[in-house]
Formats: sequence, structure tokens, C-alpha cells
Amino acid sequence: MAGTREVARHWQYAELPGVDLLRARYVRKNFVRHTHEHFVIAGIAEGLEVFQHRGGDQYAGAGTLALVNPDTPHTGRAGVPEGWRYGAVYPSPELVAAIAAETTTLRGTPGFVSPVLDDPYAVALVHQVLRAADEGNALAADTLLRVAVTRLLRLNGGTLPGRQTRTAGARTAARARAVLEERLVDPPTLERLAGDLGTSPFALLRAFRDAYGMPPHTWLTDARVRRARRLLDAGTAPAEAALAVGFTDQPHLNRHFARIVGVPPGAYQRERKNVQDARDGLLLPSDRWQNRQLSQTYGTTGEEGRTPPSSGTPSGSGSPSDSPGSPSG
Repeated sequence: MAGTREVARHWQYAELPGVDLLRARYVRKNFVRHTHEHFVIAGIAEGLEVFQHRGGDQYAGAGTLALVNPDTPHTGRAGVPEGWRYGAVYPSPELVAAIAAETTTLRGTPGFVSPVLDDPYAVALVHQVLRAADEGNALAADTLLRVAVTRLLRLNGGTLPGRQTRTAGARTAARARAVLEERLVDPPTLERLAGDLGTSPFALLRAFRDAYGMPPHTWLTDARVRRARRLLDAGTAPAEAALAVGFTDQPHLNRHFARIVGVPPGAYQRERKNVQDARDGLLLPSDRWQNRQLSQTYGTTGEEGRTPPSSGTPSGSGSPSDSPGSPSG
């Protein structure tokens, strides 16, 4: 793998509503345990990613896909010194369910059975979706995404288990989560939370881990970042979003945001603003606009059909726009 510089771009394409897109090269990145509201479909182009998933390490190398269902705790890190390069699409559960209903025989809530699938063809489809989005080719992006999701569901799809009957511990964990959702900014201590729920701290800790795959404090950080993303999507400045969700300041948000989302909040928000501008008609889907966007992102594209190099925003939290008091982009 050429070079060791970490770069990432996390963005949306206005013509693919409900889908997040990512292209990244990571070397030292260590994603902490977190969840996504959407599906994760990550096509590995080079290197090796290791991620914890349902109690064990999973290994996704070049030509394979890392597949994670919504609300499933997982991590992510390099499995080799040179890191890994990949492209990912994050379709919403509603979109995946609609595709499954139209193109498969799956019934119930669809999802992926295995977290790693060896399928270079599907990996290529994922990268073609990203390229089409970069080029402003809405028809190709939408078509290729649906073909990719259909293929993965047919090869590795199943029906996700329904909600199980809740035990007393699970009910306690759900009540604890509801309290934390209401008190993101000023959460109680574990002892106080357990006392209010009529249980002991360690009993609550065990119940929460069993129900949500992570301890309450880790879940709280994940929930804060999720809510910060919604605020950033709505145009709230990163510094304001940090305080609104319970982080002490913007650097505190930067650190956790980058370790979960993969890019700093300022870079994340700038990409959202570009999409909003496109929806408002400030950017026109003309050939001239497409060429300008490609030039700004990649430079010249060279021969027709060549896959653009992995590029984007440095993935750490040192971007000037993410410094306290700087413009939010």
C-alpha cells in the first residue's frame, strides 16, 4: 500500500437519500466500540481491517466486505502495519428492507448473516457506487447500490431475530438507557442510576452489557456522537453541538467523533453543507459542475474509467476548522 498518510472523506450524495458514503485509508486509526443506525457495507481494497463483532475478532482483507447490521456494536483497526484502504456505503434500514422486499424472498427484517464476505465483485460494486456519486451520475449510483445490496442479501442475507421477551435485567437496562437518553448532558453516576432503578451497580452493568453490547458509559458516548451528527446535519456549529450533547468542549467532541465516525466534525459538516447547497439549487448537476468537483477532489482523472485514488480529509482531529473558535465551515 503506497504511503502511510491517513485520509478520509465521509459524505452524502443528494440523489441517494438515506445513504452515507465513505472513502478512507487508515493506518493508526482505532475505532472504539460503537454502533450505526444504518447498515455498514465496507469493501476492502487494500490491507487488512480487524474488527470486534459479537464477541470475536473478524478479519476483512482485500476483496472482502465488512458487513455490520444496524445497532450492532463493533470496533475497527488495522490488521497489518500498512493499514487498510476501503470504500463504504451506509444504506438506511428502510432502503435495505425495500430492496429485499422487491428482489429477494426474505421475510421479516432483513440483515446480514456473516460479518465478513469474500466477494471481489461486490467490493468493486461498492467502489463503483462511490465513483458514480463523485461524478454526479445519479442513475448509475442508484442502480449500482441496489445491485450491490441485492447481491449481498442473496449471498449473505437472512432475517434478523425479532424482539425477544425481556427478562427483568433487560427491562432494567432499557429503563437505564431511557434515563441516559434524557440526561445526555448531566448523566447520573452508575451507583445513583442503579439505586434509582432498584438494583445494584454491578447488576446494572451486567444487564446493560447483555442488552446493548457495551457498558453504559460507552453507550453514552456513542449516543452523544449520534446526536451531535444530527445537530451538525442541521447546521449547528461544532462548538455548540459539543456542549448541547454533553461534551466539555469542541476538542472533546473532536476526539470522540473521529474515533467513531472516522473524520472530524468540521469536515463531516462541510460535506453535509455541500449536499444541502446542491438540494437548494446552488450547485447544478451539469457536466461543468461534475468536472469541477472531480478536479477539486482528485485532480485530473486521467484515462477514462480509472478508479480515483483514495483521498479526502486527514482523519485526525487536527483540522483547523475543528479548532475552538474557528468557523464551522
